[in-house]
Amino acid sequence: MLSINWDAFTPYPALLGGLLIGLSTVILIVATGRVAGISGILGGLLKPQANETLWRATFVLGLMAAPWLYMATVGPFEFESPRGTVALIVAGLLVGYGTRLGSGCTSGHGVCGLSRLSPRSLVATGVFMGVGLVFASLVMHVI
Repeated sequence: MLSINWDAFTPYPALLGGLLIGLSTVILIVATGRVAGISGILGGLLKPQANETLWRATFVLGLMAAPWLYMATVGPFEFESPRGTVALIVAGLLVGYGTRLGSGCTSGHGVCGLSRLSPRSLVATGVFMGVGLVFASLVMHVI
């Protein structure tokens, strides 16, 4: 049975995080005309094109610097994977494969695509959320 720890419910940091994600996607699309799809941004770094490397590298470095910026301003945070490091690595590889299979990731389809009312993103987001729900349920309750 699922239980929620209401003492650990922290809506304000989640709201601030959501606002920052939205703001960053708006800034990126206004400044570059590009959608903030992380898999596409990272993929563009692996196959560099002229005048595309700097903004992509800056974006990825910003993502990697975020935890350190958080710790410097707010303080340390704890992270623990309930299934262990190997499961976390396998899950990451499966997500990477899924982003290639689905021609995009949660940030590209779920954040940017849905906000632009893209039917393709609506279908993609529904599929990966549904598959994620089923697979997480299987892992947590069956395996």
